[in-house]
Amino acid sequence: MDQSRRNFCRGIGAATVGAATLAATPGEAAAGPRKGGDAAHRWAMVVDVRKCVGCQACTVACIMENDVPENSFRTIVSTYEVTEQGKTGSYMLPRLCNHCEDAPCIPVCPTGATYQRKDGIVVVDNTVCVGCAYCVQACPYDARFINHETQTADKCTFCVHRVDAGLLPACVETCVGGARIFGDLKDPDSTVSRLVREQDPKVLKPEQGTQPRVFYIGLDPKFQGKVDGTPTLWRPSAQPHVEAHVEKEHA
Repeated sequence: MDQSRRNFCRGIGAATVGAATLAATPGEAAAGPRKGGDAAHRWAMVVDVRKCVGCQACTVACIMENDVPENSFRTIVSTYEVTEQGKTGSYMLPRLCNHCEDAPCIPVCPTGATYQRKDGIVVVDNTVCVGCAYCVQACPYDARFINHETQTADKCTFCVHRVDAGLLPACVETCVGGARIFGDLKDPDSTVSRLVREQDPKVLKPEQGTQPRVFYIGLDPKFQGKVDGTPTLWRPSAQPHVEAHVEKEHA
């Protein structure tokens, strides 16, 4: 059993020390009481970009697990062509919904279809969603889309159906390099908690003040604001291939 799975399973039944002392965030107060999930947990993901090889196994696993329609993505690895001192290489940036503590997609939803569970997972109730795309526009991470089959908002849910069953998200299970680690921030002994404490991980677009709960180890500061990029090795038929060039300064 790998480290991420071992810590995740242990955290499911573990009592949380000090969880009751956590104060409500501004976003939680504005959106009202959270519903669903277990407040004893606060699920999060750490992505170690140093281990990502850009194979897109996570992308394909997510599509198969969640029945994502063609040419849409709940998670994807954006890749960049980087030139440094005359040498060209690739930079991998796995992307997904950040399940922000102060999620900007929630207050703009006119029907309450987008909401945050007590365990921090942001979900969409597609029986209530009217497909207005306000949340798509509000997300600073380009992590949402309108599902052309359901005509409702769609996005990563941390594979909430798997989490509720005590399983890891599909992308974590299939990551060949072990770059994605999932776990409970309220469990101080979880791998996720330890990495956040010890590795000083970064988040995307920190200036937005959304308090993302997807953290990145080894993230180049030049890419903290990046949300575009081109999938490699596996490209959907309708998506044009446009390379993103980023000039890196010598450290």
